[in-house]
Amino acid sequence: MGQKVNPIGLRIGINKTWKSKWFVDPREYANTLHEDLAIRNAIFTCPETKGADIADVEIIRHPQRVTIIIHTSRPGIIIGAKGANIEKIGTRLQLVAGKKIQLKIKEIKRPEVDAQLIALNVARQLRQRGSFRRALKMAVNNALKAGVQGVKVKIAGRLGGSEMKRTEQYKDGRVPLHTLRANIDYGFAEAETTFGKIGVKVWVFNGEILRRDRKEDAGLLVKKQRATRSEAGERPRSAGEADRPARAERSRTPVERHVPEPVGETAGARAEHARGATE
Repeated sequence: MGQKVNPIGLRIGINKTWKSKWFVDPREYANTLHEDLAIRNAIFTCPETKGADIADVEIIRHPQRVTIIIHTSRPGIIIGAKGANIEKIGTRLQLVAGKKIQLKIKEIKRPEVDAQLIALNVARQLRQRGSFRRALKMAVNNALKAGVQGVKVKIAGRLGGSEMKRTEQYKDGRVPLHTLRANIDYGFAEAETTFGKIGVKVWVFNGEILRRDRKEDAGLLVKKQRATRSEAGERPRSAGEADRPARAERSRTPVERHVPEPVGETAGARAEHARGATE
């Protein structure tokens, strides 16, 4: 009871993907995993990235090099003047990985809706001895104004310097953590204060990711059929012909028509009429 699951790990393969993308021999798996952890730790503790608000780090391994994508809301701090900082970071990471490093910087346009950046912002205010209630309310209100459907922020520790540790949370909107199709963004940060660490957890609900409508799939199928026919030199069919291809075939086949007998006239009466006509 009371055990929580990481919302991103729960949805991997459904609407989330892996942050480290590589495949190695099973005997090299542990060493590669620890190398990834060392690369991430070096990025976050590097003096050149201090205050850069790094939200995420993706690692993609190729046979001869390692590509690292850094998601940040302040790319200018990481790049530095004329690219001086990014060269230092690349050299430092090359020593850690022992391979050629390719660094890519990806800017986050809307930092107020990114869960990790919200957590870092709240932790920064707690380190500066700001009011934790004000920090929580501002973070939630800014995210809702930016267009998300729900936010939940939870902090735990010696809040306000009190002797007893406690937990506080502020929530607004809808955050369905058990719905697998829900696009939940999760962030975690720690504020190291003079009276201990305060943990910050943030959940952001960006809406549901649904499968495409069947009508849309049918429309794509019809377009694909028309494209193949046009490539083969056939006359493209209209929408009605594409939906009902057997209608034209039915119209070409001859139909035997049954003529109904006159009402009230029997077979004997018809024979008498025929005899009188011959006489």
